[in-house]
Amino acid sequence: MAFVVGSAGATMLPQDSNEDIAKRIAPIGQVRTGDAAAAADSGASAGGARSGEQVYNTYCAACHTGGVLGAPKMNNAADWEPRLAQGMETVLKHAIEGYNAMPPKGTCGDCSDDEIQAAIDYMVADI
Repeated sequence: MAFVVGSAGATMLPQDSNEDIAKRIAPIGQVRTGDAAAAADSGASAGGARSGEQVYNTYCAACHTGGVLGAPKMNNAADWEPRLAQGMETVLKHAIEGYNAMPPKGTCGDCSDDEIQAAIDYMVADI
């Protein structure tokens, strides 16, 4: 009895289509934690834009409250004035695209540009 190893190669095996692969690796469910009413209050699930305060409290506060890795702290003029001097367009561009240690859109991958702007406006409102 003889065995041939390696002669068939992977290229001879049937290949899945992209659609078949997508179906195979699709999530089988969703995990929800917390109060369903609180999720509805976030605005995103209701289809409306979230306020600057909602975006800040959910996605920005972790770094911008204490200035983690140089993040400008909320309503701290010394932190924000050099950034604002570059113009709001630049500040918004950095927030959307990411800058230094801040990833694109912070940690809010589903925030719109307007929601990011609202969060910035909220963080500098009292300066």
